[in-house]
Amino acid sequence: MKRRNFLTTAAVGTAAAALAAPALAQAAPKISWRLTSGFPKSLDTIYGAAEVFAEQVKAATDGNFEIQAFPAGEIVPMPEASDAVANGVVEMAHTASYYYWGKDATFALGTAVPFGMNARGINAWYYQGGGIDMMNGFYATQGLYSLPGGNTGAQMGGWWRKEVNSLADLQGVKMRIGGMGGKVMEALGVVPQQIPGGDIYPSLERGTIDAAEWVGPYDDSKLGLNKVAPYYYYPGFWEGGPTLNFFFNLAKYNELPADYKAILFNAAAYANVNMLAKYDALNPPALRQLVAGGAQLRPFPQDVMESAFAAANKLYAEISATNAPFKAIFDNQQAFRNEANLWNQVAEYTFDTFMIRNRPKG
Repeated sequence: MKRRNFLTTAAVGTAAAALAAPALAQAAPKISWRLTSGFPKSLDTIYGAAEVFAEQVKAATDGNFEIQAFPAGEIVPMPEASDAVANGVVEMAHTASYYYWGKDATFALGTAVPFGMNARGINAWYYQGGGIDMMNGFYATQGLYSLPGGNTGAQMGGWWRKEVNSLADLQGVKMRIGGMGGKVMEALGVVPQQIPGGDIYPSLERGTIDAAEWVGPYDDSKLGLNKVAPYYYYPGFWEGGPTLNFFFNLAKYNELPADYKAILFNAAAYANVNMLAKYDALNPPALRQLVAGGAQLRPFPQDVMESAFAAANKLYAEISATNAPFKAIFDNQQAFRNEANLWNQVAEYTFDTFMIRNRPKG
């Protein structure tokens, strides 16, 4: 190679390297975020989704993007999680959006409303029905961005100190129940109580409350609720497929490079699927153990289900009359739910019903 050509080539290579190194570094900046969970660390499946998410982000960025998860109350109490994210106290939260429905009923639609969709339906709505964009149109007004971050599947109807044989047995019952489900149960005569997960057991034990719902067999057994209330009702019609939510501070999220945003999306999607898979694997043996230990399974009476359904639809109509964002998203969700149930009725329900009837006994 001639000396002139060599010098020219070397100069171009050096310039290219000088340009490439900063560009590469800029594409993978070092970032450290804090995430506040809405759940105690003892509930390993639901709290664990935040840790799973953080691990995926760290691995995909070769350690450049680190997210540290903190249990509820360690940085801020659970009820303050969304405000803490919006105000920049922390960059992220992992929680249930319906905890904040008192600020605006539209928050409830991000997790679950009574007689809403099951887990498959809500996932289909989020990922294929435009749900992520619709919810983020609302969340942007709150200084937030959100992605689905887990699902428990259909929940149980909770632990009751006394049997519920009819609608009349609900009158005056003090029940721990969160979200919009509490409003519906209130219309049936129940007195809803907002109590954090860690306080449910002592409240039931002392008789401060008469009933409490949490999640399902695996988590309920961890809280020991079967020891203080014998009757275990189903289904939790207020949470047919509740989605947990990763909340991001909107300004911080918007500052991220595109590849980091894609990594957050994929990590959240993995955590979303992984949580549901864990619950589906862990709930059956937990239910067996609870029943073997004396828990008495009971379905809600038909008049309770029908009255709750009517009360829920009345509530939705009242909210929709004064809350345009709620109405737009709710109407979209319900149309999607009805289409999904049409398909479920044809194939899924028929297959599942047959297989359940033919499940080997014992």
